[in-house]
This record gives sequence, structure tokens and C-alpha cells, in this order.
Amino acid sequence: MVGPAATVLRIHYPAGAEVVTVRGAGLPGGWTVGTPTTAGGAGGADVWTYSTTTLAAPTEWKPLLGDVWSLGANYHVTPGQTVDVYPHFKTARGQVMQFASPFGSTVLGNSRVVWAYLPPVYLENSTVRLPVVYMHDGQNLFDAARAFGGVEWQVDETLDAAAAGGRCQDAGAKACMSDGDCNPGGGGAAGAAGAVVRCESFREAIVIAPENAGAARIYEYTPSFDASYDPSGGADKFLQMLRTELKPRVDSMLRTLPGPADTGVVGSSLGGLLSAYAGVTQPGTFGLVGAMSPSTWWDGRVIIARVMTTPTAGAGVRPLRVYVDSGDAGSSMDGVTDTRALAQAYLARGYLMGQDFLHVVAPGHQHSEGYWAQRLPGALGFLLGPRER
Repeated sequence: MVGPAATVLRIHYPAGAEVVTVRGAGLPGGWTVGTPTTAGGAGGADVWTYSTTTLAAPTEWKPLLGDVWSLGANYHVTPGQTVDVYPHFKTARGQVMQFASPFGSTVLGNSRVVWAYLPPVYLENSTVRLPVVYMHDGQNLFDAARAFGGVEWQVDETLDAAAAGGRCQDAGAKACMSDGDCNPGGGGAAGAAGAVVRCESFREAIVIAPENAGAARIYEYTPSFDASYDPSGGADKFLQMLRTELKPRVDSMLRTLPGPADTGVVGSSLGGLLSAYAGVTQPGTFGLVGAMSPSTWWDGRVIIARVMTTPTAGAGVRPLRVYVDSGDAGSSMDGVTDTRALAQAYLARGYLMGQDFLHVVAPGHQHSEGYWAQRLPGALGFLLGPRER
């Protein structure tokens, strides 16, 4: 006779003098008394394991290091499930650094500063390997003093917030609570309905952000030659630089998950055009594509024709998840009509809205850094997925 399936919690964290325990609903000590874990064993010295066959219902739980709770929202487990988590307990903020200054490219024949963001869990927990998001126009992402128009994307703040528990999409809700739910008493639609709304949180990730090359930006970020913009059409070389020069260096120096399911490319305007093109030409490298306010108009909307060559599901390699957005305001209407056509091209190739594809039109948003910063949490949330997968 087969007994009940074991529920297994595996906490990956460097072994040390402090002991890891777990607390949670349905565990022997509940939320008040830590339940011991077993250090080492088959999982190695840096794995702390708790196993039980008595868990009767889905439950929330958290590990503790000594008497310090892990940061971020509670974890979840269902009976019979084995979960692996990589928590952090003491580090609340990531680090922005110059990964290379300068980074010289033989392919492009030039050099630039490359910025990196390392999230809190990377800084504290040496057992973790993380996805990497390559983002264009690196000078605009972290520091208002360097950013175009003095407005930055707040990339580090966005990722730090996700690591701390996320944000509530409904502005009327007060805050994310420790259980990962938005406070239903905070007003707004969630509060009025009394519904449970999950906080918007997503996997922590490394960001690698090459600065643009100034006058060469149009050349490097465009997929075809347009006589109105000379020089142009150097995107293949730029993506070759990312794939053959920068990415190998990143993967050799940092603890990354190097496959396409964990490698994203995100940009806006011409950078959004470049990201969509990367999905067409390099899907085996960049499996997560974020095109924010892409310059779909470029060269007679050539990117739409290129996207229409994307294999249908099961017919070949293609990006695993694609995010496309725009605003609908300002003198250009943020190219909303062109970008809707781009979205339709992805749908025509078999992408499914809300599953492996998301198209967002943000009412009142214009073509500028501040609006891209506002939409970034939703973009990264869709591409990276929730912390627990």
C-alpha cells in the first residue's frame, strides 16, 4: 500500500553558523515556532530540507535564518509538492555597477560603458543563478543625472520592489501584505469587492545595460537601411556583439541562467524595434522579448513583415514570451496604430494574449522615459514570471 506523498521544502542558502527553520500554516509550529530543517544530505551542504506527509491543504510558509524572516512575500506549497526556494534575509537593495568601462567590441569597432544591476538575492545568496535581461540605452535606466531629459527608468527600484514583495496594481489598495496579497481593506476595486488580489511580484533578475553609442545609435538599433537615415541598418552587427562578445563575458563572470527561457532583451523606441528584431533573428539566444513603444514605423514597418516570418508554435524556434506596448497620446500618439498592427502580427503567428504574448496600450502615455518607467514593472512581470514557478 502506497502511503501519502511527501511534501518537501528545500531552502537553498549557504551553510553557516545560523540554522534555517520554517514556519507557516499547516506546519507543526505554525507561524509562532520554527520547525527545524535538515542541513546537507543528498542536496549538498547548502540545502536545508523539511519533509512531511501530514500536510493536508495548500499552505503559505516562510524560512527563517536564526530569528530573521526571509524577505519578500510568503512562499506557497501544496500537499505532495517539492519546492526549491532561494531566499535572502538581510539584503533589501540591489547594486548598480559598471560591469565594463569601457567595453570594447571588435564586431562594432567601438566601445561603451556597460552597466549591471545585481539584485538583493544575488548579493546575499551565493547558491542562486538568475535570469538576465539585456536592456538598451543603458545611460537612461538607473541615474537621472545621466538619463535623457533627466528622467530615468528606475530599473533598480522596480526590481528591488519585486524582491521585497511586489506592488498592488490597484492603486486603491494600501500595500502588499506578507502573504503576497494586496490589502483588501485599502479601498479601490479590490477593497470594494473584498476579493483577494495577488501582488505583482516577479523573479529577481540581473540586468545588463550597454549604453548607446551616441551618434551611432540609429545605425546600431535599426534592422534595415533607410535612405532617410544614413548610416542605418546595423542591428545584425549590434546583436552579434551582444551574442558573441558581451553575453559570453556576462555568463562567465556572473551566476546566470544562460538559456533562452531565462534571457530577455528589452528596449523602447528604436530600442523596442531592436528587441523585436532580436526575437526574429536570435530566438535561440533571447527567448523573452520586450518592445516598449517600438519604432514600428521604421522603413515602411519592415519589422511587421519580419515578425510574420516567425515560426508558428511547434514549427521552429521562436521567442517564448513577447511583450509589446505603447501609449496613445502626444504628437505622435506614441505610434499606437503601427504598434497595434505589430501586435496583430504576433497574434497571427499563433501567440496567445495573456499566455505567451501581451499587448498593452496605456491611456494618456506619451513617448518618453517617464512613461516607460511606469510600464516597466508590468513588462518585466510578464516576461520573467512570478517568483514561484
